Amino acid sequence: MAQRAVSINPRWPGALSGALVLMLTLGTLAAVALRADWQSGIQAADWAAIRFTVVQAIVSAFVSVLCAIPVARALARRRFRGRGLLITLLGAPFLLPVVVAIVGLLAVFGRSGILNVFITTLGFDPIAIYGFHGVVLAHVFFNLPLAVRFILQGWLSIPAERFRLAASLGMPIGRFLEIPMLRSVVPSTFLVIFLICLTSFAVALTLGGGPKTTTVELAIYQALRFDFDLGRAALLACIQFGLCVIAALLAWKFTVHIGMGTGFDRTVARWDLDRPFIDYLWIALAAAFLLVPLGMIIVRGLPGLLVMPGTVWIAALRSIAVAIGSATLCCTMSVALALWGRKWANIIGVLPLAASGLVVGTGAFLIVFPFVAPSAVALPITVLVNATLALPFVMRAIGPAIAAVQDDYGQLGASVGLSGWAWLRIVVLPRIRRPLGFGAGLSAALSMGDLGVITLFAGKSEETLPLAMYRLMGAYRMDAAAGAAVLLLGLSFMIFYLCDTGGRRDADV
Repeated sequence: MAQRAVSINPRWPGALSGALVLMLTLGTLAAVALRADWQSGIQAADWAAIRFTVVQAIVSAFVSVLCAIPVARALARRRFRGRGLLITLLGAPFLLPVVVAIVGLLAVFGRSGILNVFITTLGFDPIAIYGFHGVVLAHVFFNLPLAVRFILQGWLSIPAERFRLAASLGMPIGRFLEIPMLRSVVPSTFLVIFLICLTSFAVALTLGGGPKTTTVELAIYQALRFDFDLGRAALLACIQFGLCVIAALLAWKFTVHIGMGTGFDRTVARWDLDRPFIDYLWIALAAAFLLVPLGMIIVRGLPGLLVMPGTVWIAALRSIAVAIGSATLCCTMSVALALWGRKWANIIGVLPLAASGLVVGTGAFLIVFPFVAPSAVALPITVLVNATLALPFVMRAIGPAIAAVQDDYGQLGASVGLSGWAWLRIVVLPRIRRPLGFGAGLSAALSMGDLGVITLFAGKSEETLPLAMYRLMGAYRMDAAAGAAVLLLGLSFMIFYLCDTGGRRDADV
């Protein structure tokens, strides 16, 4: 009888996947470092970009977490009809393509948005969304739901028996239960959002508003596309990678766990449910802030479907092909890495978190430029980079499921002679259908809305739907851009729904 379940898995698929991830992360970083113009040093404009990048990330993360705390507390304390649906909808901005969300924000906060229409009716000057505050607003829109979900999980992790004990002893719940939980959850949540805002490209590209609001990634894009200064772009890419590594290390260091003990998983009445109006007010404000822009995307975008140029539909087909290829490659690499071994899967699987799309794209651009026109490999490079950047999220979903299959059925499978493709087809894949479908849908949806790497490589004939939409916005064809936004929104959620539902259909485990 076999002593180790891992012995029935061939190692070469995992090794090949690991080599591909290393090439697209550390390999592209090496290409960037070798091409960087170290002698010229960091210029004044570069320091300004670094300062703006860090400051906007700090402010965005701070506002997101600060607003998320009362919203998460209210959701943890209150039970109402539609609560589960509302919590589910809080995940929508994470799947929402950035350029689509920006169209929704402009419909609410833009110069002709409903908020400015109301303000000007009252006789006040309109609010400008472009600039520092616009970037922060967009980042809060994307990251407030993520912060709420993280902090809400912290509140729900407190056993109900602790609340009963605190009530019986007359102890302040905030001081002895909620504040210690927040000390455990908030620092890591803040740093994760800070890391996300550091690598945000499309937000600064569309809402930055000028040189004073240039991020490091936007400076990389400008150095490549407008100035074609490869040395400066490489230097900025190294700086961006360093910022991401520092943020990732800080997030790992400050991720601590303060045990709240265990309970019987019972729902026990809370005795601290005073001031219900305040709780419901926070819930209503958060729901309005998140859902009104989504509704405006649909309301303003449906008529725009009729005025979109034909090239948008062709770009949509390219985006679908890129999303399917990216999801297939990402899931294949995730399964191969997870079967290869937990140690290597954990190390290589999280490596893309330290790299941003623009850094990887810059390195890939420097590698292919001497040999072939970048536009000729725009779509394959986009597939590779999108699959790699989605790998940590898919590994998070698939890895534990495969580890459970290895523990439960590994020795039994080896004893009856199952190995290789037979082991994968008969035992593994049927038992990871649910997380595999979710991972495929997530990676496909993220790829559908990507506006990072493709901007470095694509010409007119290689543009994807997000790039076509951005170019329509740049040409002030806002009706057509709104129609493209609705199309992109529908395709992104449709491809996620099909993959996720396909994974759960007829799955008994």
